[in-house]
Amino acid sequence: MFSYTLIRTRRRTLALVVTRNCEVELRAPLHCPQRSVDAFAAAHQEWVEAHLARQRSRAAASPPPSPEEIAALRARAREVLPEKVAAYARRMGLTPAGVKITAARTRYGSCSGKNSLCFSCFLMNAPEAAVDLVVVHELCHIRYKNHGREFYALLGSILPDYKARKKLLTMDRKGDEP
Repeated sequence: MFSYTLIRTRRRTLALVVTRNCEVELRAPLHCPQRSVDAFAAAHQEWVEAHLARQRSRAAASPPPSPEEIAALRARAREVLPEKVAAYARRMGLTPAGVKITAARTRYGSCSGKNSLCFSCFLMNAPEAAVDLVVVHELCHIRYKNHGREFYALLGSILPDYKARKKLLTMDRKGDEP
């Protein structure tokens, strides 16, 4: 049997997560009996072992970047992204509240409810066409806070090949769920 960290929250279901650090988290409702938690873990042992193996091979294939590499990516992002945001924002008639660069590992970009855009420095590892897609995608969220029909119509009006560009993006996820 594998070891896991039990996290009790105000949720209704049980869930297993294998993190990028090859740790297993089992999320359970606050009042779920321990025997139910144990039974759930036992029933998903094969799934956990398979995903642990996958995460270990990913970790071995691409070790985490050094602080120096992250600093270089941040510097490059600070040079490239504000200019791209400004150019596309003018073209789209939008005004973002600001642009922030982070070292987020689970998403390339986000748009806050106050229209502030946030981009991961790891976006700089993607091809330029994919960088443009993420910039325009987040700018579209200034007008549409969802991924509805209007959102994709606006995205497609600026980048008609957005579906092909999306295939250029790859990013490791935090973990996998069964």
